[in-house]
Amino acid sequence: MERAKEFYNPEYYENRELSWLKFDARVLNEARDKSIPLLERLKFVSITSSNLDEFFMVRVASLKDMVHAGYKKKDIAGMTATEQLEVINKDTRELVELQYHTYNRSLLPLLKQHDIRILDAHEDLTEAQAEYVDRYFQENVYPVLTPMAVDASRPFPLIRNKTLNIAALLVKKDGGKKETEFATVQVPSVLDRIIPIPGKTESEQVFILLEQVIERNIHQLFLNYNVICAYPYRIMRNADLTIDEDEAEDLLKEIQKQLKKRQWGEVIRLEVEEKIDKRLLAILEEDLHVAKDAIFKIPGPLDLTFLMKMYGLAGCDELRYKPYKPQRNPKILPGEDIFSQIRKGDILLHHPYETFDPVVDFIRKASVDPDVLAIKQTLYRVSGNSPIIASLAQAAENGKQVSVLVELKARFDEENNIVWAKMLEKAGCHVIYGLVGLKTHSKIALVVRREEDGIRRYVHLGTGNYNDSTAKLYTDCGIFTCAEAIGEDATAVFNMLSGYSEPLSWNKLIIAPLWLRNKFLKLIDRETEYARQGKKAFIKAKMNSLCDRDIIAALYEASAAGVKIELVVRGICCLKVGIEGISENITVRSIVGNFLEHSRIFYFHNDGQEEIYMGSADWMPRNLDRRVEILFPVEDEALMEQVKHILKVQLEDNVKAHMLKKDGNYEKIDKRGKKLVNSQEQFCQEAKRAIPKDKGVYQERVFLPAESVDEGGMV
Repeated sequence: MERAKEFYNPEYYENRELSWLKFDARVLNEARDKSIPLLERLKFVSITSSNLDEFFMVRVASLKDMVHAGYKKKDIAGMTATEQLEVINKDTRELVELQYHTYNRSLLPLLKQHDIRILDAHEDLTEAQAEYVDRYFQENVYPVLTPMAVDASRPFPLIRNKTLNIAALLVKKDGGKKETEFATVQVPSVLDRIIPIPGKTESEQVFILLEQVIERNIHQLFLNYNVICAYPYRIMRNADLTIDEDEAEDLLKEIQKQLKKRQWGEVIRLEVEEKIDKRLLAILEEDLHVAKDAIFKIPGPLDLTFLMKMYGLAGCDELRYKPYKPQRNPKILPGEDIFSQIRKGDILLHHPYETFDPVVDFIRKASVDPDVLAIKQTLYRVSGNSPIIASLAQAAENGKQVSVLVELKARFDEENNIVWAKMLEKAGCHVIYGLVGLKTHSKIALVVRREEDGIRRYVHLGTGNYNDSTAKLYTDCGIFTCAEAIGEDATAVFNMLSGYSEPLSWNKLIIAPLWLRNKFLKLIDRETEYARQGKKAFIKAKMNSLCDRDIIAALYEASAAGVKIELVVRGICCLKVGIEGISENITVRSIVGNFLEHSRIFYFHNDGQEEIYMGSADWMPRNLDRRVEILFPVEDEALMEQVKHILKVQLEDNVKAHMLKKDGNYEKIDKRGKKLVNSQEQFCQEAKRAIPKDKGVYQERVFLPAESVDEGGMV
């Protein structure tokens, strides 16, 4: 439908990249929360760094490409690429400053209080520690290092993306000309970056960073030189793959070729230690072709992702949340046949509160079941030692028809997926590498089984990847069903992916990029019409990102008509709340907790005939227009109640939720005088209480009122 221009006013939209930086600030905010155990706070500092790396390698790199190409078109918030880069630079520097302030002024002193020390510099070593470190260097580090001098015969070497390096200024000892020379050495990633060394007492745990060990002994790498100074540095390169799929005869080979280019893409960020010698910095700036505004002087160790290694420190259980063990789903009984249990009715899985094991078992049992004729599955990201991959290979070896769509273009998992694709092909699986121009992001598995009453199709549909590792960390939902209509649609999906055979009609599933955008717009517009008729109208939705202009304009129009809209958006949100006459009926909250919020759920009141959908797609142009996505309905009444409960609890969260304010900032909710609701914690407790007391009896899920949930950390 034609929408009024006022709903597309750029002033009503937040820039996507700046919104993402606000998300990373919310992650950092967890590291600053004094109520969170210390090692958990270190983990959030590490995640902030990892997030920022990817942001620069992909998003900032993409904007720089636009500038180089002379691209002048403005984004939905009315900003050019150049304008975006200017504000990103400012906001990023503020974020990094806050990150290191948190690390240096808050976390390091707290670690010290618990007898844990990360040395600031090798000069802080005691005599005994220095002796230990020097011996460690000789025995473990020295044999691995490759020092590289730069002179007329040795050009500036390739500095690899994201690697930590040490730059040094040298002068010859021979008494001749005292000209300085430049050298660099890569800090080897094959060695542990954080090295435990003896403490002053038995209880003290002391650590030194690998680059400090190398700096201390760097003179041993250049015996004919005096080392004037040495400082660590690190670069980010453009890691966005550009592949012309129409020209690529073999997509697998083309992606392998492009992956190598990541190592020498344009340098878009240079990190150096704050006190670096000006002469060294000038050499790096010139030889790496780095613009001054891309240089970040860091007041502490470069690349704080090493703090994730500190998380598992032995003897520090009181500084971490008690680990949560995913519970089994009450409808899936141990030792029972998975197929017979699905035949009893649709089953909703809620990860990581409930274990991912049933999904792994579904594929594993199908691979050895003599009645299973075929298995078809999409794979976007899988774990390093995936049991699902092993089962698919086993199924092919057992003579079953196995079709697997491996998405080679899954960013930063390309190499991993190429390895799996080749292994599955060798096992006899039919491997599809996705569709030209589209990423296949949908999560679907189909098992075709011969039974007494004929062929039956069993389907698993999910909001998250078939990755047994991340399923312990990401919140996702999935459904098992053997409904005939879904089975027919699942077959049609795989026929479309493997043979470009698009069916004339679909039963239940909604597919992107064909119909999903229009479906969402129709669902939103339907609520708008109900509101105009004076009827109750509600939309509740949970997703990772919201940045599609048409969807946001439709939500604005719905809000203006009186539709109450409650959104849970973890990351990017380009929608603004509280605009008079436009978005006063919209609330947005972002939940950042112990688990990564990843499920996508969409609720529409529909004049009392409620409709609920889940799927793999966010409200982003890439999901709606450039990816193969699946949206599936939740129609079983009991399952609908479960999903409505998930949304209800998340919308009541006042512990881990940040609310989007009218000024565009996010703030934690004022909890004074209120019952605390930590949605993730509540779901953990509910999963524990949902286990059947008797093996043969189903127990209905127990939903807890907020006040019955323990306050404090994760269960």
